[in-house]
Amino acid sequence: MRLKAALLLTLLAAPCLPAQAQELTGTLRKVKERGALTLGYRDASVPFSYLDGNQKPVGYAYEICLKVAEAVKAHLKLDQLEVKLNPVTSATRIPLIANGTIDLECGSTTNNADRQRQAAFTNTHFLTATRFVAKKEKGLDRTDDLKGRTVVSTSGTTSIRQINEINAARGLGMRILPAKDHAEAFLMVETGRADAFVMDDVLLAALVAGAKTPEAYAISSEAQSRPEPYAIMLRKDDAPFKAVVDAATAALYTSPEGRALYDRWFTQAIPPRGINLHLPLSEAMRKVLSSPSDSADPAAY
Repeated sequence: MRLKAALLLTLLAAPCLPAQAQELTGTLRKVKERGALTLGYRDASVPFSYLDGNQKPVGYAYEICLKVAEAVKAHLKLDQLEVKLNPVTSATRIPLIANGTIDLECGSTTNNADRQRQAAFTNTHFLTATRFVAKKEKGLDRTDDLKGRTVVSTSGTTSIRQINEINAARGLGMRILPAKDHAEAFLMVETGRADAFVMDDVLLAALVAGAKTPEAYAISSEAQSRPEPYAIMLRKDDAPFKAVVDAATAALYTSPEGRALYDRWFTQAIPPRGINLHLPLSEAMRKVLSSPSDSADPAAY
């Protein structure tokens, strides 16, 4: 009888444990226990995440991730939170999110239905579309102009998948080469090893702006995709952590600070060479920032 009474008292006392100790799971629990949050950054995705003149990560998406880290610290009531940095590429970003090496991927990653089977995304921070860049002297502007041409795109991206699908569907006979990163792909166009580089238009604009002779290049007027939403990537099936990230990004995007952050990276000179992308807020981007959404559906934008 005494044993039953003791067991009953134990069960009744259990709910009195601190709520957070019971409820913390997934990434929030890991961050709380380790006192650290790990960000994955890119080294050449200008202006989203790249290395500055001191080889330190900077960029629009990178700054958003730092704001999220502040929100996580406040949510967990931590006196200190170490922000660890881990480089990622187009090919490694999803595996490193999935296996727990990084907690947030701060780059230029498209949120789409295919990737949502492998990872989760917070609110959209940019809209892009797939286009191609080529030297003006080649006279390439529309997709059909690439027939029989050598085309490069970055390995592990939606762009290389899209151009392969277009090539097969239209029978254009393109020779499509994979590059390890955006810088290598653009260099292939610069040196004549490829006729065109297919990639998200904003990334192409950044590469052209930073080229030795920006006036020598043109970005196609025809897009090879519908609007594509960029967002910070996090682990799938971790609702508590996603709720914190979603709240932090929504608060940032709808605030004056969110608009200022956009202007700093898209309408002003950026490090290390002072290039300016000259991409003021479009009506679609105003909607993205004023009404945050994590939708992967291009029609939602």
